[in-house]
Amino acid sequence: MAKVITREHIDRSMSYAAFRDLINSLLIERKTTGENQSKQLVQYTRLNARRMDRMDKRTEIIPELLEELMAIRENQIWLGLAEAWCGDVPHSIPPMAKMAVSVPKVSMRLLLRDENLDVMDAYLTNGSRSVPKVIALKEDTLEELWTWGPRPEPAQKLFEELKAKGESYDVIAEELQKWYNKDKTLTLQQEILERVRNAR
Repeated sequence: MAKVITREHIDRSMSYAAFRDLINSLLIERKTTGENQSKQLVQYTRLNARRMDRMDKRTEIIPELLEELMAIRENQIWLGLAEAWCGDVPHSIPPMAKMAVSVPKVSMRLLLRDENLDVMDAYLTNGSRSVPKVIALKEDTLEELWTWGPRPEPAQKLFEELKAKGESYDVIAEELQKWYNKDKTLTLQQEILERVRNAR
């Protein structure tokens, strides 16, 4: 596949801190990211902001992953595609941002999905523009090292099973939230550990 991520994408990407600031600024105006400014999506965004606050405080990187991250020799960019209203974002982007700031060689950057559909459409999940999606790149060449998303594999399987049963969005969101609460980012961290190790 031809490279779709260019230096221009990186230049206009934002830090995790800037993403959080953007969300807070939008919420003051009762807005969210993207064109759909429905009350429901704004409510989801408000809930996500609280969840991200909790994740920022509570997430601890497991020692095995930290050791593997510390062993990275070349600078990397972890480029995430996200939207403020997406219910899966608080459970993966804050922990991955914490992984990045824990080591010197990794930088976490974010792009809004709907403003970067050229990138999003190169990283579809079963034909869907599902976020969050994270693409790890070598900083100097933008060579792709690995991808992750939109959910840890067991959560994705749960999502697909519930969707196949015809469950409503609210039911699916509630069941996924239960899964995330029980898992406490451990599956995510193991999946990133495997990817970082395999990319060496």
